[in-house]
Amino acid sequence: MLQLFTAAQQMIQLGAFQRVIRYLETIAVSDLIDIAIIAFILYRLMLLMRNSQAAQVIKGIVFVMILQGLSDLLQLHVLNFLLKSVVQVGFIALIVVFQPEIRHFLGQMGSNNLRRLLMKEEDEDTLKKAIHETVSAYQQMSKGKVGALTVFERNSLLSDQIRNGSPLDAAVSDELLKNIFYPKAPLHDGAVIVREGRIVAAGCVLPLSDNPNISRELGTRHRAGLGISEHTDAVVVICSEETGSVSVAMGGVLKRHLAPETLERLLCNELLADENAKKLLFTNFTSANLLNWLRGRKEDESDVE
Repeated sequence: MLQLFTAAQQMIQLGAFQRVIRYLETIAVSDLIDIAIIAFILYRLMLLMRNSQAAQVIKGIVFVMILQGLSDLLQLHVLNFLLKSVVQVGFIALIVVFQPEIRHFLGQMGSNNLRRLLMKEEDEDTLKKAIHETVSAYQQMSKGKVGALTVFERNSLLSDQIRNGSPLDAAVSDELLKNIFYPKAPLHDGAVIVREGRIVAAGCVLPLSDNPNISRELGTRHRAGLGISEHTDAVVVICSEETGSVSVAMGGVLKRHLAPETLERLLCNELLADENAKKLLFTNFTSANLLNWLRGRKEDESDVE
């Protein structure tokens, strides 16, 4: 009897395994792309929630949903009706509460990721040179206590900030940066924006950070650098006009008193490694899709024969 039970259990497990195999065989490349897109959207939403005050609100929403499920299970009709009404009205309220996070997320979704994935080698060399020239310029401006603010654009487009500045199209050089940020120059108070290793605008106005925990010794230039780094994924290099110290703002965090070697290493790690990782991911993804497509073609041809 025990042997029959064991055999029946093995057959059930084998049948379940075969059903899983048959189900996996039905998965197409489009299904994997669909899953990857949903996973990416959920990942970005989790990052936005983690970096904002929305995490506490999310906990409250989960609690209300659990309570609603329990009230439905225990047939607490009045409580269930009230919770459903709260959820319906709360959906509109969430759009208002999360308006900055939603705008930030949509701005990143609409960025030029594909163009950056297809970045050419000469563009990467241009970015390397831009980093080297920036470090050289900031080293000299630091000694002369010249205030400077340079923004390296990454995924999040800075079109609004570019439009409020003076448009340029020039290679990054230490002499050009020093001339732009010369105290008597007309554009020295604004920010320089660098896109793909080239200066696209100068004299740009950036949003100030509203973080109440910022040190009072930091001026408007640092608050502007922190502000744009809070709303985008840009890398911002700042030179203090009072102390001459060089800082970098990323993700709302300020790294201060950087030596030239540290500054260059940090910029290379953030800008060059970011581009190389995207290109590698894109190459691996397209290669895998091409191989799967070729295998599917061969199987179709063998079936026809």
